[in-house]
Formats: sequence, structure tokens, C-alpha cells
Amino acid sequence: MSHHTRSYADIRRALLAHEEVALVDVREEDPFAEAHPLFAANIPLSKLELEVLARIPRRDTAVTVYDNGEGLAERAVKRFQDLGYSDVKLLEGGLQGWRDAGGEVFIDVNVPSKAFGELVEHHRHTPSLAAEEVKQLLDAKADVVVLDARRFDEYQTMSIPTGVSVPGAELVLRARELAPDPNTRIIVNCAGRTRSIIGTQSLVNAGLPNPVSALRNGTIGWLLAGQTLDHGQSRRFPPVSEATREVARSDARHVADKARVKRASRADLPVWQAETTRTTYLFDVRTSEEFEAGHVPGARSTPGGQLVQETDHYASVRGARIVLLDDDGVRANMSASWLTQLGWEVLVVDDLGPEDFSEKGGWNAPNPPASQVEEISAETLREWRENGGVAVLDFTASANYVKQHIPGAWWVLRAELANALQNIPPAERYVLTCGSSKLARLAVSEVEALTGKPVFVLKDGTASWVAAGFELEHGESHLASPRIDRYRRPYEGTDAPREAMQAYLDWEYGLVEQLGRDGTHGFYVI
Repeated sequence: MSHHTRSYADIRRALLAHEEVALVDVREEDPFAEAHPLFAANIPLSKLELEVLARIPRRDTAVTVYDNGEGLAERAVKRFQDLGYSDVKLLEGGLQGWRDAGGEVFIDVNVPSKAFGELVEHHRHTPSLAAEEVKQLLDAKADVVVLDARRFDEYQTMSIPTGVSVPGAELVLRARELAPDPNTRIIVNCAGRTRSIIGTQSLVNAGLPNPVSALRNGTIGWLLAGQTLDHGQSRRFPPVSEATREVARSDARHVADKARVKRASRADLPVWQAETTRTTYLFDVRTSEEFEAGHVPGARSTPGGQLVQETDHYASVRGARIVLLDDDGVRANMSASWLTQLGWEVLVVDDLGPEDFSEKGGWNAPNPPASQVEEISAETLREWRENGGVAVLDFTASANYVKQHIPGAWWVLRAELANALQNIPPAERYVLTCGSSKLARLAVSEVEALTGKPVFVLKDGTASWVAAGFELEHGESHLASPRIDRYRRPYEGTDAPREAMQAYLDWEYGLVEQLGRDGTHGFYVI
């Protein structure tokens, strides 16, 4: 084994010792979802620079990179080093080397959280009702409220009839307001299983007096039972009274204490952020609207339910420290109770005052310094297109491209650029775009090197073309790369085949056994 690689045994030992581990799969999401180690973080080479600084904030973290023999990992090591990371190695033998050494591989995405959800149900026997039973209750106009624990945009796409949007971390704060009568039955749903199990168990752990059940298998279970979902709903939780907030705060603190969540004060923050040997994530778990109205400087907006569901996406260094912030002591403590059970060291900051939430606006990802590129306006691009000799390359997510793009623009995966250019007729000059132009800028030198032609960036990306009111094209009209940048989840949208939905559920049921075989998870259930 060379000093440029780490082995399966090295990674396993570090995980079991609770050392920091950043195991990075640099393939696109679709191949990643076909097979990967439990704690691998997917940061595709195509957009590495835009994601990695937030996800692996400390530049001397021990980073291990792998692919499945596509040649992406070697390129990624160089890119990490260019960004200033000092301890980057390849996984010995790549994904196949992991398998050959006896490492367990998992399918799908956000697997640590999904597997943990199954473990919670397994140990706590989280109450659930089948879709048919829930529909009978609704048809009979029983005393029932349905709370949808997903993100609001997912709820809008499809929901259970009468369902109200209450994203996961909001449940304990808001359930008493939505079901003030302790006899009202509360049903928590998501699209599949995890968020409804965690949401239901949150209400049980917090000691809510109401009968609470998960909708078994979520909207998938509803569809598989031949029942109809609603679309385009917008029912959201109402504001909470001070009395409700007080009760919820005390409940949440009790659950956090039981889970052994650690306490912190705001004076600890600068100390941790200056530490060079330990990674600290600072997450605000309130709603994104609250975050934008005012947040602690340096915090990232990660609404609690999504943070528990997609922990690997936000905190890509396993073994790091996670610090949670809110302004009511409910959402941070509930989220922390789950993350602690997921094996993280988690602290909640207890002494924040209104003056601490001093920064306004959305979260801005840390980006590498922008390189000098030549920009053109949407008007100039339109003229050039009329005169011919120009090729437009669009680096946005394929789903965005399919929704709308500049007529004649080619969709290109940045990591597959050399192959993509073979599918595109050569041009005298190239114009690069994406949603905002951030990703397009990063590809300029690569396109120049591969084509030897002048390369320009559309200023402010396709958004500027849309704003100018110019015509758009839709659909998969000019794909120069395969659409592997996103794995089609069987539980999202409304057109997944029944077989895919059933196979997804069957996979989830098998996760507890798979966790046992893997042996590195460090989860516990209170």
C-alpha cells in the first residue's frame, strides 16, 4: 500500500475510534446511489468546488477520495489540493477495493439516516397505521389530524388528503396547537418511512398526550393501496402561543437530556471555530424564513427535519462536532436528540438573545476565489447565435435544463466534459452557462484547453436570459452527457413505477440487518 492511499481497514478503524472521517465519493449521484459505503459523502467532481468548503470546512481534515474506476478520483485529489486541502488520499482499490476487503455497500441516498430510522422503529416499536386504516378514519370524519413532516415543496407536490405541512423539527413545537384536544389522533406522514418514523417517535418521546401514529410507508403506502393523493396544497402550521412554546421547550429539553445532548454557550463558538484539529458545524435548525429574517453570523440554514434526514449532505465529516442553534429551545433540542443517537457529538447553545441573530438574508456557500473570465450579456449571446459559429454549453442540473434552457444549448456534465465535446459539433467560440454562472465559470479553462477556441461566460447565467424575456426551449433536446447527476428517488413525484416503490420499501426493511453486517454505525436508541 502506498502513502497516497488509505485502506478499508484504515477507514474502519477511524470510524470505530470516533475519529474524523471524510470519505468522499466523487461520482455523480446516480452511480453513487447504486453502491457506496455507509458513511461515504457524495460530492460529485462536477461541482466539487461549490460544495466542499461548507461540507468539509477544515482544510487539514483527513480526506479519502474514491470512484469506481472512472478516473474521477485522481482528478479530485488534485482539485482538493488546489483548494488548499493538505491530507487527501485515494481509497485503496476504489469502491471495488472496499468490497474486496469485506466492506458492506449500500444503495440509495441519505442511508445513515434511513437505516437509523429503521433501527428506531425496530427498538421502539413506533406506532403506525396502514394507509387503508388512515383512509377509513378520514372517510368516517374521525377526530384526526394528518401532519406532513417533509419539506413544504415536497408536501405541495403531493400530500395525504387533509394533511397540514409541519416539517419534522417543527412537530414538537406545534403539535399541541394543531391538536389541542388530547383525544385527537395525530398521524405523521412523509413520502416513505424515515421522516414519519422519526416524527412520530419525536412526539412520543416528548410525551404528547395524544394518540400518535406514523402513516405506514408514507405516500408510497398510500399509492400502493390504490388511494388518491392531493396536489398543490398549501396548508401550513399556524403561529404558536407562548404557553404552547413553554410546554414544548420543557418537553424538548427533557428528551435532549435523556439522549445525553451536551450544552454550550455562545462564548464557546469562537473557541471551536478557531480549533485546527477538530471540525465544528454551526447549524440553525429553524425554518428558512426565520433564518433569513435574522441568524447568528457564520451559521448555515439547515431546517431540523432535513438535517436529521440528510445529515451526510450537511455534515460530511463523520466524527465532527455539530452545534445547533434556535431561538426557542425546542427545535435545536429535538434535532440534537436525534443527531446524538446517530452517533454525533452534538451541542445546543442555550444563551442566545435576540441581538445574536444579527445577520440577515439567506445562507451563502463559501466559494473559492472567482477566476477572471470574459463575460457577455444575454443580448450579445442572442446576436452571436443569429450569426452562427457559437456553441452554448449549459452546466446546470439536468432537471433544470429539461425545465428550460437557451434554444440549442447543450447540456454538459462538467466531469464528463471531454466526452461531451465529442457529441457537440465544433464551434468558433463557446459560451458557458448554468443557473447562476457560478459553475460555468469553473469550466472555462477546461473548455479552452480541450477546444483551443475562445470561451465566454453568460453573465449571471441562464437567469439573465430568462429575465431578458428571450425565448426558451424545453425537454431533453440537446444532451451531450448522460443524465446521471441525480438519482430518481422512488418516493418523490407521482410517476414512480409500483415495482420501484415496493422495492424501495423492501430495501428499507432490510437496513437493520445491513447495519449489523457493517458494524461501524455507532447508533443508539433512547
